[in-house]
Amino acid sequence: MPINPEAVGVKGQPSQRSWTSKDALLYAVGIGAGTDELQYTTENTKDIDQKVFPTFAVIVGGGGIPMREVGSFNPALMVHGEQGIELLSEIPAEGEIESVGECTAIYDKGSAAVLEFTSESKNVATGEVLLRTRTSLFCRGEGGWGGDRGPSEKIQFPDRTPDQQVSYTTREDQALTYRLSGDRNPLHSDPSFSAMGGFEKPILHGLCTYGFTGRGLLNALCDGDAARFKSMNARFSKPVIPGDTLTVSMWVDGSEALFRTTNQDGDVVIDQGVFRFE
Repeated sequence: MPINPEAVGVKGQPSQRSWTSKDALLYAVGIGAGTDELQYTTENTKDIDQKVFPTFAVIVGGGGIPMREVGSFNPALMVHGEQGIELLSEIPAEGEIESVGECTAIYDKGSAAVLEFTSESKNVATGEVLLRTRTSLFCRGEGGWGGDRGPSEKIQFPDRTPDQQVSYTTREDQALTYRLSGDRNPLHSDPSFSAMGGFEKPILHGLCTYGFTGRGLLNALCDGDAARFKSMNARFSKPVIPGDTLTVSMWVDGSEALFRTTNQDGDVVIDQGVFRFE
């Protein structure tokens, strides 16, 4: 069936997700972490306890959403629109969560539909809320029913040099590593499938770009300490090609920073970013 605007407010069934130390390590290298971040990339380094990147929340969280109830769409024409995460405590190196999701909005952009979901995840071991996620999907070719177009407000970035900048170069095979964390969409690996979506070659997962950006925020503003990372919200504005160089620019105001990520050509690939930290 087509997109069903009546699905707004519908909640999904509780969903469980467990992970191991190895899953967290694989995610870390999938977002480009290496030998200078051993607390995230190893579990047996002397005098270093394993930590988990806060953006791992996009892998283990987000469950229990009522995807079937919103209808159907062509996955080759779907791209990630926005992503937000909120951490109430550090993600443990291994554990299990139970998530309940909800469809919180469906917007009609004319040529596309935007689906928004939120999810709250409790740590099964403690019963306490560990993290929350917010996800929007941009589904090309699915709009036009005359519905609400959604909010149009935009963040105004300061007219000055960024307070912090961090650059990382992605590998040409970056998507092949990142996909092992769970997103096997062939849009990121199969040239024939990506061509169906209008791309010359497979693109990097939006959430991989999000992870690289989160690494930059964590290292520049939290001294690499996951306990200080509280929330991160951003919009995906342009696909990244594996091999691109990503630069995260940050404008800091107390415990909040506005940020955006650009590629080597200066094109903005992640926009409208808001980061909160201690």
